[in-house]
Order: sequence, then structure tokens, then C-alpha cells
Amino acid sequence: MSIDTTPDIRPFRIEIPESDLDDLRERLGRTRFPVAAPGDSWDYGTPTSYLREMVGHWRDGFDWRALEERANAYPQFVTTIDGQDVHFVHVRSAEPGARALVLTHTYPGSFLEFLDLIGPLTDPVAHGGRAEDAFDVVIPSIPGFGFSTPLAEGAWTLARVARTWDTLMRRLGYASYGAHGSDAGALVSRELAILNPEGFLGAHVLQLFSFPRGDAGEMDGFGPKEFAALEHLRWFQSVGGYNAMNGSRPQTVAAGLSDSPVGQLAYSELFESFGNGTSLVSRDQVLEQVSLYWLTNTSANAVRYHYEEGHSGAEPVVSDGRTGVAVFASDFQTIRAFAERDNSRIEHWAEYPEGGHYAALEVPGLVVEDLRVFFAKQP
Repeated sequence: MSIDTTPDIRPFRIEIPESDLDDLRERLGRTRFPVAAPGDSWDYGTPTSYLREMVGHWRDGFDWRALEERANAYPQFVTTIDGQDVHFVHVRSAEPGARALVLTHTYPGSFLEFLDLIGPLTDPVAHGGRAEDAFDVVIPSIPGFGFSTPLAEGAWTLARVARTWDTLMRRLGYASYGAHGSDAGALVSRELAILNPEGFLGAHVLQLFSFPRGDAGEMDGFGPKEFAALEHLRWFQSVGGYNAMNGSRPQTVAAGLSDSPVGQLAYSELFESFGNGTSLVSRDQVLEQVSLYWLTNTSANAVRYHYEEGHSGAEPVVSDGRTGVAVFASDFQTIRAFAERDNSRIEHWAEYPEGGHYAALEVPGLVVEDLRVFFAKQP
């Protein structure tokens, strides 16, 4: 029995049946594409020309088995917490004294986002770092996503996910740990900072979603940088229709996503359009994420989080937990004044001239660098 395998922690391997892959290829071959909108640009949503090119590669060029092999090269496990089966990758560093770090993925992403970070984080000397930069890495799948299924009863909010992560880290034997995430992962990490459990080393996030409240003078002193950030927010709200759909009619959306792989692909347009044409996410990286959602049939669970968050009744609270922020050029631009209003212990702030919302996929080296800097600054 390995150090991680106990009656409460079971080993796991990804083994998608060949029949499921055959079914996917057959469905892709029978795709009925939508009539293109005028100009066939991203202005109307996912362009038909984009879908045709992606579907052709998905059917004839994308290799799920190669991805499966790459993911299965790392130790994976399942444990049950709060009635929920939780899938996770756990890689211990060979360096003594390595800090523990839990990485939480995005929507519409998955634990696959972090595969390229495992080596540099757990074996920094082999990747241009120092031995003292080493981490033990835990990469869970949010309940209802990927292999953390089926979804347990009750409303799963991101605060509940944070409590689940704390239980997971204690179960793995960690008295202290840090957290990192983007998008949904940033929200879970902030919830951990709010929880601020004993031994918590801090939350490193790519966004703090702090917005104007209408307070008198809240924009005093703003310059071009802050107003550009507000303009980007206004633009994203104008194209973020999925927020309204997921937050109000998740099961309606899920019916289409669960029956059409191309529908799932089109609805995952955030990988391409969040940065308004600046995404560095590759074609295969998009298809890895979309394939996982399709093959696990988890879109209904994933879209429900927006609904549960919007109906939780939770009041906004100030986070007093230790926090670090890395802002990437083509991402949501966290406005520092608002972030410091809502988070009292921001101890690290960095800005990067490239990369976007999915920085772990786009510029993994920069994410690793910033994680090392933040967690080296222990109080």
C-alpha cells in the first residue's frame, strides 16, 4: 500500500472505453453546422468556420489516448468527502520540506490545465529553480467536474468546495498548505483565504473579482489604467451571455451540451474569446478540455455552479487571509483599489505583459515563477 493509498483514498486511472471514442468520432462526422452569421466573426459568438476547422481536427487529428497516457503518468486518486467522490492528482516532491499547494481549475477547464506545472513545481532544480522552491502538488477536480462524479446531493457552492479542499489536504497529512487558482479556481482559493484554516500559507490568484459598488469617491484617483480595466469589464459583460444562461437555466443549457459534442465545443468559446482575440491557448489544449467534459458527460454539473452561487444567499465578506495576485495582460484586469477594499491582506501583486485568463495553459512558466515568489515571502 502506497503512502497515499488508504481505505479512504483509492487509486484511480483514466480509462475511457473505446466505444465512447468511436461514438464521439461518429457524432463529429454527422455534425450539422449552423448557418454562418454575417461576416462569420466572433461578434456573434463562435464562428462556423472555426467550428468546421476544429471539428475536422477533433475527428481526424486529436489523440485522446496520448492525453490519457500523459495524465496517467501522474498518481491519481479518489476519496469521499461530505458524501462526494473527489478525484485528484497528488505528486510529492523529492525535496525535503516542500510546501503543499492545492491547484484549482477554471470553468470551462479541468485538472488537465495544470499537468505542465507539475514538473517545475515538484522538481524545481530540474526546471531552473532552487530546491527551496519545491512544492507537493494536489490537483483536485471540482465536485461535478471530470472524474469527481456523480455530484452529491445538495447545493455545491464554491465555499463548500473550499471546505472540501481543506478536508482533503488534512486527510493527505498536511498541517499547512497554500492555494492557487484562476476563474472558478480563484474564487475557491479566495474562499480558502476567508476560511483561513490553521496553517494556511495563502491564496495565490489570477483574479480578485472586485467591482464598483457606487460608493462616493470610489474612483477618485483612477487613471487610464483603471478606466481601461473597467472598459474591458464592460466588454466582457456584453459577450458573457453564458453567465446569465448558467445562472438561470442551467439544465436547459445542459440538454444541448450533453447531446452534442460540437455544442460543447461552441459553448467553450471562452478559451478563444475571453481576451478579445488575444488567447494563446492552442487548438489541442481546447480539445483536451472539451473532450474531457464530453467523455465524462459533466456539463450539467459544471454549468450549475453559476446557479448555486447566485441563489446561495451568501453576503459578501472581506477576506483577511494572506493573498497574492498575478495579473496577466489579456485577462480580467483586477483593479487594485477595489481588490484592497475586499481583501485586507494582499501581500503580493505582479503584472505580466503576456498571457490571459488561462495562463496556466498559455504561459505556465510565468505562473510557476510567480507562485515561487509569493510562497517564498512567508511572514
